[in-house]
Amino acid sequence: MMNDWAALSDRLRETADRPIRALFSDPNRAQNFSAILETPATGPILFDYSKTNIDEATRAALLDLARARGVEARRDAMFQGARINETEDRAVLHTALRNLQGSVTVDGQDVMPEVRATLARMESFARDLRDGRIRAAGGRVTDVVNIGIGGSDLGPAMAVQALSPYADGPRCHFVSNVDGAHIHDVLEALNPETTLVIVASKTFTTIETMTNAQTAKAWMSRAVAEPTRQFVALSTALDKTSAFGIDPARVFGFADWVGGRYSIWGPIGLSLMIAIGPEDFRAFLAGAAAMDQHFLTAPLEANMPVALAMVGVWHRQVCGHAARAVLPYDQRLARLPAYLQQLEMESNGKRVSMDGQDLEVPSGPVVFGEPGTNGQHAFYQLIHQGTDVVPCEFLLAGQGHEPALAHQHRLLAANCLAQAEALMQGRTLEEARALMAAKGLEGEQLERQARHRVFPGNRPSTTLLYPKLTPAMLGAIIALYEHRVFVEGVVLGINSFDQWGVELGKELATQLLPMIEGKASTEGRDGSTAALVARLREFGV
Repeated sequence: MMNDWAALSDRLRETADRPIRALFSDPNRAQNFSAILETPATGPILFDYSKTNIDEATRAALLDLARARGVEARRDAMFQGARINETEDRAVLHTALRNLQGSVTVDGQDVMPEVRATLARMESFARDLRDGRIRAAGGRVTDVVNIGIGGSDLGPAMAVQALSPYADGPRCHFVSNVDGAHIHDVLEALNPETTLVIVASKTFTTIETMTNAQTAKAWMSRAVAEPTRQFVALSTALDKTSAFGIDPARVFGFADWVGGRYSIWGPIGLSLMIAIGPEDFRAFLAGAAAMDQHFLTAPLEANMPVALAMVGVWHRQVCGHAARAVLPYDQRLARLPAYLQQLEMESNGKRVSMDGQDLEVPSGPVVFGEPGTNGQHAFYQLIHQGTDVVPCEFLLAGQGHEPALAHQHRLLAANCLAQAEALMQGRTLEEARALMAAKGLEGEQLERQARHRVFPGNRPSTTLLYPKLTPAMLGAIIALYEHRVFVEGVVLGINSFDQWGVELGKELATQLLPMIEGKASTEGRDGSTAALVARLREFGV
């Protein structure tokens, strides 16, 4: 594998000390280092990666690496239903949930009739609920509580907030944490007689989700004679949902080729469909499907997910930058960084390749972020003047949803572009000295103050620019990042679709619970854990 990286290592040695802004001596750099996609579903999307240290030779080497690692063949295999999730022997077909026109075969069987049938059931249920034909004990349903965790929570919670201008259905709330404070604070403000609860767990055994579901059931039973009539399950475990008391007609299942963090497009997206309506949910799917087709058909040189992925590979695996900041300049995308954090870190946070051998390069980066301009007053200080380089990914719409506040959106946009420019340009010591001299400082005081105002600059960023955050545009953005993670995983030679790293902690928690409850001894545990259990019991846990 290391031979595949040799050309990029050579490029890094040649370009490491080169200022990014020097590359703009080419008047066409912004155009040459951008990817543009325009579809009927989404309108135009622009991905600008010109504020990176990637030049023509580096880009060619990155694309050569993608080809050498088999990105195109692996991509085609995924869309064709091959079992590319090899450690779990599964296909990877979340794209089928939004491919409403064609057919997709898994093990000789077309899976699309079932996908379309499930979508039609979801739409019928959502319409009946939104129109008041499905009612709760107290009348029309006013609130929906989605109980899930991980992909069963992050996706719909993020999307419902992002598309709130389109939300004209019941209010949607989300519970994920097993901490009782979470469900308590959500339910406290609701009326059980007009609330619908969605329990999202494929196996209906996820301990956090099922604990919260039982709490919600107990809460509702205090006011509703038949509480489970106001429950819906997103699950394939019909025996368990029936045992819970949920009508099979209100159970929506999905196949094992849909991973949790890729599941917003199907039944896990039911809360989003209830919030924005089936028509806008279909637009959401259409935007993602448009990005799928672009990813599947565009040559690598003009392929937006590939460009985004190879920028990521350059920064993480070649340059060695350990973190990546996702910075949406849109308050409604406040949960997008957390969503992408799971998507990237659960997918590509691995240490062995597909053949079980240790990786010879770093795996995925730490992903974090906040919406602008809030982040500017939090962690941007480290990004601008800290000792570590953190590549930044800005997202910005041309228009907001509040015409009367367009002046504030223009200020938001100015801040976004200014941050990207400042990261690249920086401020030299000479410029800082001149700034302090203009303020009347002299001598040692001038020198000391100037040094505090130096910005090293040469810090890379990308910008994703689009006209407006619509359902279709959000679908396209999520699909863009899904495919980015896929390409990065293929280049690394890892399986991006399993998550064994979440299992060990679950197993140990199951062992520790009876010890914390005082029903089992801590004999055999390490000294720290045993002492902490004892102290917790003293505290009255």
